[in-house]
Amino acid sequence: MLQEIILAGFGGQGVMSMGQLLAYAGLVEDKHVSWIPSYGPEMRGGTANCSVTISDVEVSSPIITEPDTLIVLNRPSLEKFEKDVKPGGWLLINSSLIDVESKRQDLNVLKIPATELANEKLGNSRVSNMIILGAFVGLTRAVTIESVIGALKKVLPEYRHNLIPLNRQALEIGIELAKEYHS
Repeated sequence: MLQEIILAGFGGQGVMSMGQLLAYAGLVEDKHVSWIPSYGPEMRGGTANCSVTISDVEVSSPIITEPDTLIVLNRPSLEKFEKDVKPGGWLLINSSLIDVESKRQDLNVLKIPATELANEKLGNSRVSNMIILGAFVGLTRAVTIESVIGALKKVLPEYRHNLIPLNRQALEIGIELAKEYHS
């Protein structure tokens, strides 16, 4: 198993958190991982992306030029990285914030109105990234939801552990969306 992922959006959307959780979940499962963050000159509101590799064998290079999966949370990120995804790869789009279609016909595209779903179903738009992360987990099975929850327990400070049930709900919504895509 080898999954190379680029996650991209504006700073403050949880791009880095998603990447860290994926990498940590891979570690929890004794997989080989890499995580490389990349920030624009600004933090919150500026561009941010990260590359994550999860593999059953050693990662020869953490640099990703042709990701298997692209997760985008804003339009500039879609425009910048869409061309790089491997043919037949996954493109996960937060359709609440991206109002254009993919230009590629050779990708598996899942448009997720993550911000709307987070607001409507959970009352908190800040977990929209977790809905998309759940969809990724459901589609690729690169890691399990239990490993992501385990990673949350390690990454979140203890005084934030009260947010874990909300994050689990968001992940589960995403996993359900992935099941609908396959049916």
